[in-house]
Amino acid sequence: MTDDYIEFTQNNSRPKLTKLSRLAICAAALVALGACSESKLLLHTAKTLQGPGSNTSPGIYKVGNPYQINGVWYYPSEDWSYDESGIASWYGPGFHEKNTANGEIFDQNDLTAAHRTLPMPSVVEVTNLENGRSLRLRVNDRGPFAHGRILDVSRRGSQLLGFNNQGTARVRVRILVDETQQAIAAMRNGTQVARADTPIRSDLDVSRPGVGAQTLAPPPGAKAAPVTTTAQPEIKKASAPERSFTPPAALDGSVTQVAVRPTNIYVQVGAFSQHQNAYQVQARLAKVPNIAITSARINGKEVFRVRSGPLQSVEQADTVLNQIIKSGYGDARVVVD
Repeated sequence: MTDDYIEFTQNNSRPKLTKLSRLAICAAALVALGACSESKLLLHTAKTLQGPGSNTSPGIYKVGNPYQINGVWYYPSEDWSYDESGIASWYGPGFHEKNTANGEIFDQNDLTAAHRTLPMPSVVEVTNLENGRSLRLRVNDRGPFAHGRILDVSRRGSQLLGFNNQGTARVRVRILVDETQQAIAAMRNGTQVARADTPIRSDLDVSRPGVGAQTLAPPPGAKAAPVTTTAQPEIKKASAPERSFTPPAALDGSVTQVAVRPTNIYVQVGAFSQHQNAYQVQARLAKVPNIAITSARINGKEVFRVRSGPLQSVEQADTVLNQIIKSGYGDARVVVD
């Protein structure tokens, strides 16, 4: 700094501000204050634009690639025969108004759910096997990633299904094929195909250009033939084909009641076509309580399932599941029969 801004006194080593320096500092302070106010204004504007519910994106249709969470691989696919029983949980406040896996905004009061592998969107029928309540939900997110859960439903979904207080429930989840395909068609129908800078215009004349005719002089010694003209057929502009579309059935929160039957909780390690393979797995897991081999027929074929159970509670099932996963069987899961 120069002496025009700061001068020192003999009795004090701290700088003494001159009149000119005071004016300069005041000016700088005003500039800084203005910049600060401008920054606050920009920040407020950004929050307003990006605030809760401001993302109006309808999301995209998405299946996704295989992915790994906590050492477990998941393989998303269009599984039109999906029908599984297990443990469901619910999620809400911590994810409210955040983006879902397919780009929508999660609303804990909507009738939605998260699934690890089903297409997004999918419409599923969720039945609480403990009280018989059944409800249709729309899958638009990935999860749950806690071991032993097959579905995460929104807070509103858990309230209607009657398990929001205890947090989990034994459920059956079944994909509704027609409703799912309608939901996918609705999402694709609303997708903008052309980019904004290359719009598809409907006002362009794409008919054939007119064809001109010219009469030529006959060759020497030949007579001129009479010239006849035929009118060119009128060519109309091609119009875009009309799309026939059936809107998807509304998810109105209607709850139906089905009969309740007794169920049991198991942890299933795997299902094997050869009994010897199942026996080897059972032997490796001899320390797991109630580990056994049971026979079942799936798609007309006999399989041998290695299971632990029946178990008394979801908490016990979680403990056994973690023990089996730590033993090297990451595909083990909690099932309800």
